[in-house]
Amino acid sequence: MKIEHVAAYFNDLEGAKAFFEQYFSASAGELYRNPRTGFCSYFLTFDGGARLEIMQKPEVAEIDNALPHSGYVHTAFGVGSRERVDELTARLRSGGYEIVSGPRTTGDGYYESVVAGFENLLIEITI
Repeated sequence: MKIEHVAAYFNDLEGAKAFFEQYFSASAGELYRNPRTGFCSYFLTFDGGARLEIMQKPEVAEIDNALPHSGYVHTAFGVGSRERVDELTARLRSGGYEIVSGPRTTGDGYYESVVAGFENLLIEITI
């Protein structure tokens, strides 16, 4: 069994798509639009085959992203090396995104950083 994809709602669908293309080399499929419900989505594919569905729908409510909280917390991207963790973290910082932690080695041995990405979606960048 494998996780086929993970999905997240965004207020700015095109902005989310551009974020993942720019920083994580995502490849976007065609825009899906349901004119009856207003639902729109893209499937983004990353190196290695992982997929993220980014979605937008008019009546989706804002949530309080205060941390820590229960439920979905972050998406982790493995970038292959400590140097690439550092480089991507620096690019995101210079792009105006908040670095929540790191880069650092955690108590369980992961080298990572955590970034509040587009619309504050938490992203872990690890080896």
